[in-house]
Amino acid sequence: MKPSPIIVALDFSTQEAALEFARRIPADKCRVKVGFELFVAAGPGLIEQLHKLGFEVFLDLKFHDIPNTVASVCRVAADLGVWMLNVHASGGRRMIVAAREALEQAAHRPHLIAVTVLTSMDATDLGEVGIARSPEQQVLHLASLASDAGADGVVCSAREAAALRQELGSDFLLVTPGIRPAGSSGSDDQRRVMTPAEAMTAGSDFLVIGRPITQAASPGDVINEVLVSL
Repeated sequence: MKPSPIIVALDFSTQEAALEFARRIPADKCRVKVGFELFVAAGPGLIEQLHKLGFEVFLDLKFHDIPNTVASVCRVAADLGVWMLNVHASGGRRMIVAAREALEQAAHRPHLIAVTVLTSMDATDLGEVGIARSPEQQVLHLASLASDAGADGVVCSAREAAALRQELGSDFLLVTPGIRPAGSSGSDDQRRVMTPAEAMTAGSDFLVIGRPITQAASPGDVINEVLVSL
C-alpha cells in the first residue's frame, strides 16, 4: 500500500486535547504536524507521546535565525526523532546549508523542508514587506534557492506545485497546506487553497489538512474519504 500523503495539523492548545484527538485517527493512514502553539504548550514530551501512538511527526516550527543557531536547533529536533522539520527559505542559502549539514550528522535524519511563501499571503502582503514579485514568482525563487542549498523540499501552495514540479524535478518534496476537501466550508486564514485531488494532480507529495479533519465529528471517516478521492 502506498504511504498516505495526509499530514493532519494538530492545531490544539494543550497536550491533552492533541493526544485525545490523535487517539481518534488511524496512525497508519496519516502523519501529524505539531506547530508553534502546541509545541510551546506541551514541549518535547508530546513528540514522544505521538511516537508511542504510532505517528510520524512533522515539527512545524519554521526555524529562521543565524546559521549557527538554526544548525543547533535542527540537531536538537533531529534527536527528538521527528520525521520532518522546516526552516524559512528566506533565511538564505547559508542558513539552509547549515541546517542540512547539521542533519546529515544526526543518527536519525529528518526531511529538511523550506517554507517559501505562507499560504495566508497574497501579492499585497508581499508588497508591504518590499517584495515586488508575485507569490508564484517568489515561491519559485525561494524553492530554487532551497533546492540549490540541499533542502529536501519546500512548503508551498498547491497552486504553485505544478510549476515547481516541472522546474525542480520529481524527487523534490512538495508539502502543501491550504488543502480543503470538497464540500468543506470556508478557507479560514488560507488564501491559496485546493482540494486534495487537485493538489495531488498538480504535483504535491504531502497534503497538510487541519480543521476539515480536526473539527469533524468523525475525523477518521474524513481521512478515509480524502484517500478514496485521490
